[in-house]
Amino acid sequence: MSGALQHFRDSLAGAAPPTDADLALQALWWAGRGDWDRAHACAQEGEDSAAALVHAHLHRIEGDAGNAAYWYRRAGRAPATLPLDAEWAEIAEHILARPT
Repeated sequence: MSGALQHFRDSLAGAAPPTDADLALQALWWAGRGDWDRAHACAQEGEDSAAALVHAHLHRIEGDAGNAAYWYRRAGRAPATLPLDAEWAEIAEHILARPT
């Protein structure tokens, strides 16, 4: 696990997402806290492929495979088959590795 991912995981103990987190990362943070509704609201606001990927993950959590497949396509990815926790970590690594 990268240091950035560990730092992000550690931030889940806080009251709010890191102040420098974009909408996709905020959505993933709320998902990590188990707050699907807040996570979904952030993902819906985001307009980039990272937000679409988190959106797909959220609908996969929800059990809505059809809606998840739509958002995976919007993100330019095949639907995930990893366990949900592993997918969450993979998405976090992807978002955290993007240039700022």
